[in-house]
Amino acid sequence: MRWKRGGPTPDVIDQRGRSGGRRGGGMPIPMGRAGGGLGLVGVLIVIAFQVLGGGGGGGGFAIDQPLGDVASPQAGADPIPASQDPDKDLRDFSAYVFTDAQQRWQTIFREEGRPYERAKLVLFRDEVTTGGCGSASSAVGPFYCPADQRVYLDLSFYRDMERQLGASGDFAWAYVIAHEVGHHVQRLLGTSGEVDRAQRADRDRANELSVRQELQADCYAGVWARGVFEAGQLESGDVEEAFRAAEAVGDDRLQANAGRTVNEETFTHGSSEQRRRWFDSGRKAGDPGSCDTFSADDV
Repeated sequence: MRWKRGGPTPDVIDQRGRSGGRRGGGMPIPMGRAGGGLGLVGVLIVIAFQVLGGGGGGGGFAIDQPLGDVASPQAGADPIPASQDPDKDLRDFSAYVFTDAQQRWQTIFREEGRPYERAKLVLFRDEVTTGGCGSASSAVGPFYCPADQRVYLDLSFYRDMERQLGASGDFAWAYVIAHEVGHHVQRLLGTSGEVDRAQRADRDRANELSVRQELQADCYAGVWARGVFEAGQLESGDVEEAFRAAEAVGDDRLQANAGRTVNEETFTHGSSEQRRRWFDSGRKAGDPGSCDTFSADDV
């Protein structure tokens, strides 16, 4: 993807310098709610199910519920000096994609006569305390907290995607960020609130509604990708990278890779085919109106 470095990034809060711990070569072992440790396969399941989360239920938590002890967000920002930042390029690219996606949605909202409240992107390392969704470690993957309208991102997850999910490339990473911005759009449109109420009213449909919400966020990511194409910024292979990333986090692929029986009734994010198809639908149409996954008879 062709992009320009050095633009304004007022919506990015870099808190990586606040980390008190160090991340080693392997992924941290997340603790379950009961405090039990997970083995490697369990870690991969949790990480893969929670990547691109932020809607309803995920593989280990619902992001609209506390992740841990709720506390106030850390004040201020402590960016790592550029000369000492090993992830400077990825940091700048992530900030660019997040800003570009927001600008795209701001334009769409303005054309429809709607106000758009800009979200913030918080870059953290190892662990983070949110302003309304509690605390989380890097193992949960990227997520959106509707309570404070912020996307939380540990840049080390880029390498985890490459090593553990086989989803490499800059546009695969861009798809991840655009998906999380899609969850912010859902909050602004009231979709997230409607889904939450419907899930509480009918627990038997909770997973189905979660799938439809996640697929809509995939479609919204595709709407942004169409804008990138129209701006002449796509490079050869970019769309295929996004396709591979969407397929890599399909519930069926994750269950199969973990040696489990594929059970559609337990899906919370959608199958590989669904995730790719809805991203592609948004990409081809470039219109959020094409992303009504809730009215579709068969998503």
